[in-house]
Amino acid sequence: MVDAEADVVAESSPADQAWYLLCAQYGVDWVIAGKLLARKRPRLLPVYDRVVRCALGRPRPSFWLALHTVLRADDLALHRHLLALRQIAGVPETVSALRVCDVAVWMGHRTERHACPR
Repeated sequence: MVDAEADVVAESSPADQAWYLLCAQYGVDWVIAGKLLARKRPRLLPVYDRVVRCALGRPRPSFWLALHTVLRADDLALHRHLLALRQIAGVPETVSALRVCDVAVWMGHRTERHACPR
């Protein structure tokens, strides 16, 4: 995600269109659609589920764009921090910074024992 231009995750982008197409399928809600896309493109799309939404809210115009902006800010400070966490944890380099971010947000929020709304 950090290497992509914002239009790759913007409204009406192919990723956005894929998310809407998946959501239109029977039995596929916004969480499942997002997780499928994150699994398919682990270096481009983050996981955004109920826990992440509870922890970080609903950024506007979208979570993807907000995270893209933060990852690219301050000379890539957050991105570099995520890569450092990956190294400290002994996680293979094949695991993207986005997946490290997913786990850090999820685990940090869950250990605070929040009762995330459905």
